[in-house]
Amino acid sequence: MVNERFLLAKERIEKIKNENVLTEMYQNYFKKAADFLLMACENYQFIIEDGLLKGAVEELKERNHKLYEEILPGNYEESYANPEKSVSLFGEEYGQILAFLYAELRSIIPFIYEKKLEEMVIRLELFLEIYGSFCCEQEENKTLPSGEALKEIIYWYVNDYTKDAAETKLRDMLCPESDFALRIIEGDLSDPRYLYYFGEYVTDNEIETWRHLNSLPEETLQKMADTYTEGYRIGFEVGNKDISKKKTVNIRYCLGFELMIKKAVGNFRKIGLEPTIYRAAFSILQGKGMNRNGYYGGIPNKQYDFDHKDDQALVLDKKLVQVRIEALKEGFEKYKEQAAVFGGPAVVEVFGEKSVTLKDKPLALHLSESQQKLIVEYMAASGEIQNRYIKGEERSFTIIAFPVPEIGKDFSKIFDEVIRINTLDYQLYQKMQQVIIDTLDQGRYVLVKGMKGNKTNLKVMLHTLENPQKQTNFENCVADVNIPVGEVFTSPVLAGTEGTLHVSRVYLNELEYKDIYLTIKDGMVTEYGCSNFETVEQNRKYIRDNVLYHHNSLPLGEFAIGTNTTAFVAARKYGIEDKLPILIAEKTGPHFAVGDTCYSHAEDVKVYNPDGKEIIARDNEYSIKRLEKGSNAYFNCHTDITIPYDELGEVSVVTADERVITIIEEGRFVLPGCEELNAPLDE
Repeated sequence: MVNERFLLAKERIEKIKNENVLTEMYQNYFKKAADFLLMACENYQFIIEDGLLKGAVEELKERNHKLYEEILPGNYEESYANPEKSVSLFGEEYGQILAFLYAELRSIIPFIYEKKLEEMVIRLELFLEIYGSFCCEQEENKTLPSGEALKEIIYWYVNDYTKDAAETKLRDMLCPESDFALRIIEGDLSDPRYLYYFGEYVTDNEIETWRHLNSLPEETLQKMADTYTEGYRIGFEVGNKDISKKKTVNIRYCLGFELMIKKAVGNFRKIGLEPTIYRAAFSILQGKGMNRNGYYGGIPNKQYDFDHKDDQALVLDKKLVQVRIEALKEGFEKYKEQAAVFGGPAVVEVFGEKSVTLKDKPLALHLSESQQKLIVEYMAASGEIQNRYIKGEERSFTIIAFPVPEIGKDFSKIFDEVIRINTLDYQLYQKMQQVIIDTLDQGRYVLVKGMKGNKTNLKVMLHTLENPQKQTNFENCVADVNIPVGEVFTSPVLAGTEGTLHVSRVYLNELEYKDIYLTIKDGMVTEYGCSNFETVEQNRKYIRDNVLYHHNSLPLGEFAIGTNTTAFVAARKYGIEDKLPILIAEKTGPHFAVGDTCYSHAEDVKVYNPDGKEIIARDNEYSIKRLEKGSNAYFNCHTDITIPYDELGEVSVVTADERVITIIEEGRFVLPGCEELNAPLDE
């Protein structure tokens, strides 16, 4: 039946090349889209006939490039997928609809490689239904279909296939049987041609990453894998969670690292965990956005991603949100046994890609205020549902990061330096960090001030320790869930926490922020801005969308002091401060997270430092609301913002009797017992 639908759709699309039913402008659009879909179908035929195995690597490279060619920088400006281009041709209403359609049709690419014919068919049929609507109106009324009629077609496409998409996404995360990527990883990795098997965009970055890993000694690859998997195991241990209850771990990474991932798979299996590896979202049906959550290849064009991150604005309403919530409930209920033994994600991040200045296009689709509220409601509901089946107090995670060749000519040296940073002596750091914690535990609040143009001036309130001999406010974080070593962190008391957080330049989730500032009152963000765009409104919207995640305000969920001066110095040495991922950057100075606390959904699990003291600062005034109603307690986001040492004037703790104990002054640790943290700064 599906094969029959595919052949019928393909045959109909082939005829469009020779039709001239519409005015030239619209006919050209549909012919161009038809050409892409026919190229996709031809690639599908090539793949099912084992072309990936038989074809020369040059052919695989050419096919891969052609599938992504149109949206690459240099071509994208003239692409129908570019909202500005489509709106300039068809007007705002039709232009936005047709730009969306053009982008959604591109989500057919991964299904070609996964040989999922039904997923291909529903996209071919969406295209034909929209085209048919144009043709009918033209032939019968000599006019265009209404924008509302076109939106309704798209609405029902999303409505009808959301349930299947949600179930597939859960199955891929929870069930090892969904092993498309794993089969490639466990195959022959001796030649980079395997990179073209995934269906992701492949650039020199991925190929050179493979080449570098392939040149490393086996023991170095094993060391990388061991650090990654041990961090995951230790995360359960320090979190007082039983890993023996778990049977699966979700691996997320970027193409090019398969040689390391293959060894990590073996490591995980030794501790009783079978890997699941799913692809990052790429369709409106899966909730695509700017952040890639899963495995992915080269990013063809970040501006394209940015332009289409809010495509759901075309159809999103309360009914559709309810459909998504029900689909999630049904999916989790179907896979509840697998969810109960799911351990959580193990993530390999990459950094060093060339920075891109993104353009905020008014003509791209944007969520309305009411739609933003719906997104917030959905995130709260989905977080609550997930935690019901994958209990926060039983799951864990780990994250590690490595550079990619695009970082520059010193890639090999930087890669070696990052391996060193990722494997620093955690016992040494643990000892010095305990000195900092013992000092902080004497305080009522902490003062953080900037220097050299940094306008930070914050007062951070701490929880009261009822029994200082057995209790602590700060977690001594070494190399477990957040690799590398190097921070102490807490969940601040919101009441009384106030001031301004400012950083001259920072990258958060791959987006650059210039002169970002947040004003805090009683622990809540009240004002915010940056200098990325020309107007105050554009800058506020940028932060609201990508830092506050559409919330009117967020609490300060975390305060931490990073201690990894080695990472800070390495970044300065190679001039890659702006390239560091937050995972490493947060260890290079004090940082503050807006959103949920670090103990989100696991506040009732007792956590202890190596000295035996219980960390009691697991809640704040928002997370404690979980005892009344879970949906009021969580924001389902957590974004770290770091002040680098060279913008840091002071970190001091103020005790109950108003003594001031300085921990960092003008970017250097001045607390006795922490002198060795300054050694890298003195080199």
